[in-house]
Amino acid sequence: MTDDPNAAAAATATEEAPPRSQEPADIARRLEAILMIVDEPQSLVALAAAVGSPVPAVRQAMDGLVADYDGETGGPRRGFELREVGGGWRLYVREEHDDLVAEFVNAQAPSRLSQAALETLAVIAYKQPVTRSQVAAIRAVNVDSVVRTLVARGLITELFTDPETGAINYGTTDALLVNLGINSLDELPHISPLLDDGSDGFDGEVIR
Repeated sequence: MTDDPNAAAAATATEEAPPRSQEPADIARRLEAILMIVDEPQSLVALAAAVGSPVPAVRQAMDGLVADYDGETGGPRRGFELREVGGGWRLYVREEHDDLVAEFVNAQAPSRLSQAALETLAVIAYKQPVTRSQVAAIRAVNVDSVVRTLVARGLITELFTDPETGAINYGTTDALLVNLGINSLDELPHISPLLDDGSDGFDGEVIR
């Protein structure tokens, strides 16, 4: 036994953290916490690693959450749902509430898009279908919040989910065409004449 407080603190710091509870209710609560903050569908393996529980237990907990949100356990049906898309799980607004949520978000959003939103929208318009990580690589900045804003404004939409990576691919909507006053994306100006090197502005060229 040592009287050195620093040695005692170091020994305490190296002790393993207590294992997380494997009670089904506790696993479900941890899963909800993770699902509330993710933007991309998460596989069962990724969720199991995040909450520190075996995959079978996570699968059982996810089934329970689905039933709970759908009102199959005696409670009310929630305004959101838990869906498996492209091999991953994510929370979604129920389809019948899409218009309500869009109206609310549009009412809260400013009428003009920020410069960051305009630049991100341009990348998606020219490169679609494109994932958020690809847009972020082109712009050299995080675009998560900007993409959410553009989706909420109805200017871009989720086209499909990559079956291998679970990444969502985005594209523009008819609302963008209306706002631009064009009939199709073919009417967008060619970007290469606007660049000094004649490139397309996306391969090897960082747009800021």
